[in-house]
Amino acid sequence: MTIPPQTVILNGRLITFDPNSPFAEALAITDGLISAVGTTAEIRALSAPSTRVIDAAGSTVLPGFIDSHVHLFGGSVELACLDLTGVQGEAELTEVVREWAAKNTEDLLVFAVQADYAILGEGIKTTRQALDRVLPDRPFAMYAPDHHTVWANTAALEAAGLLHGAEVEAGAQVVMGTDGRATGELQEPSAYAPVLRMTRHAGRDMMGLITGADPVPAATPAERVLDKAALERGLKHCASHGITGLHNMDGNFYQLELLSEMERDGTLLCRTEVPFHYKSPDPLDRFSEAQDMRQRFNSDMVWCNRVKMFMDGVVESGTALMLRPYPGTDHIGDAVFEPEHFNEACIRADAMGLQIATHAIGDLAVRRTLDGYEAAQRSNGRRDSRHRIEHIEVLHPDDLPRFKALGVVASIQPGHAPFGGYFPPSGVGAMLHPDQIPLAYAWQDIRNSGAKVIFSTDWPVIPVDVMPTIKGAVAPHSLGAPWRDQSQSLMDTLASYTVENAWVEFNEARKGMLKPGMMADIVVMDHNLEAMDPQLLDQSRAAFTICGGRLTWEA
Repeated sequence: MTIPPQTVILNGRLITFDPNSPFAEALAITDGLISAVGTTAEIRALSAPSTRVIDAAGSTVLPGFIDSHVHLFGGSVELACLDLTGVQGEAELTEVVREWAAKNTEDLLVFAVQADYAILGEGIKTTRQALDRVLPDRPFAMYAPDHHTVWANTAALEAAGLLHGAEVEAGAQVVMGTDGRATGELQEPSAYAPVLRMTRHAGRDMMGLITGADPVPAATPAERVLDKAALERGLKHCASHGITGLHNMDGNFYQLELLSEMERDGTLLCRTEVPFHYKSPDPLDRFSEAQDMRQRFNSDMVWCNRVKMFMDGVVESGTALMLRPYPGTDHIGDAVFEPEHFNEACIRADAMGLQIATHAIGDLAVRRTLDGYEAAQRSNGRRDSRHRIEHIEVLHPDDLPRFKALGVVASIQPGHAPFGGYFPPSGVGAMLHPDQIPLAYAWQDIRNSGAKVIFSTDWPVIPVDVMPTIKGAVAPHSLGAPWRDQSQSLMDTLASYTVENAWVEFNEARKGMLKPGMMADIVVMDHNLEAMDPQLLDQSRAAFTICGGRLTWEA
């Protein structure tokens, strides 16, 4: 006896990404899997009175979106933070911060996110003295959108023990003034970690990024409840945007334990891969933790099969690692890893069969990362590794063909580009030489080279909202020469957010296509995306999100 489907989706414009049947009208879901794909009449005939019927009404139906680069815990926590997006000038900053502080009197630290590098005005440095004027009587600090810089007032620096400087990891800096005291600018995680310890979650949300280790001291039962509640809000937010899968970019056992507990409790709404985070001060022996993570966490909903590393910082703060000095300086940025150590780490991780994902933004950082992956191939032999480079914001022409030659995946965030819809061109443009710009944020050039390209947001650097990123890829702002047109086709963009992101996590045989036997991870949009004006794509939203056959979002 044939079991009737629990859910059917009818009257849709299905983009299946199944090369044998790229479009359809309807599908059926049985026991968490797609059981049939076909016409509306064919699928309706399979239904029983108990079957849930979703009428797509002509809208696009896709495999669930997979955001392949997020910081889930941090993004979830920041949903409850003061958001400074669009705030400009000391007067407006003072108004919103003091209003927030008055409503949150129990916070040890008044903390804000999404503070523009030029929040006080173009060319005006953010200093502790300026932030003292904004909030003179309480510790106050704020995150840059890229999360590579925190600015703090004097009270926050004193409370964190940073006013007179501190020893930090390579590539990080407590910027010091001529008076021998900190200016208020804290570059990179190990410099600002003491400030985050004063936030509501005591920095536990960032430990997987800052140290790659578990929180010390260990979270209390009450703190675990608080942290899981934040993750639940974050995952519901992701599901509301049609997301069924996430590749986290900071990892420790603590996050894996919380997510596994949520899977057990039925509150985990998105499949989530969490990496082992290897830091530059770590000995190679620490890779035994990666093996432990992979063995302990291997379900369909929560798993570890990847190593994350950082090669450099970001362009805007001058910490991205460049082949030549930034304009008007003798500074090439900051190397997080020395080449020999990075190569050894790549060889070790690759020999263990682990995938590697490395943050590399500057052209020298990208080159050294490619060198490390090449060293692993020479040492261990070539395999289907699907190693990734995250961001690739500045690329030397000589390194463009190396992606395809080495089988390296380009993991790109279209919203980060100055033409992607979130950040103005003035910030990054001032930090690049004119001849570096043509291959800056070179999505289409990389795609044309034959390399694999996947898309994501890097939430909370930009919102995890899928459709503004898709619009930024398909219809980016035109900046003119020397910036090149890197616009993507709609189909390439949707593929880089679905089927290709399933492929990069080695799950192409199980998800990423609307095909019988595949996991029922599906999003029903509220528009036909193919019929929309590309400039209006960001106005579409998920109407229904289904993960493993379970309805996780309904508008």
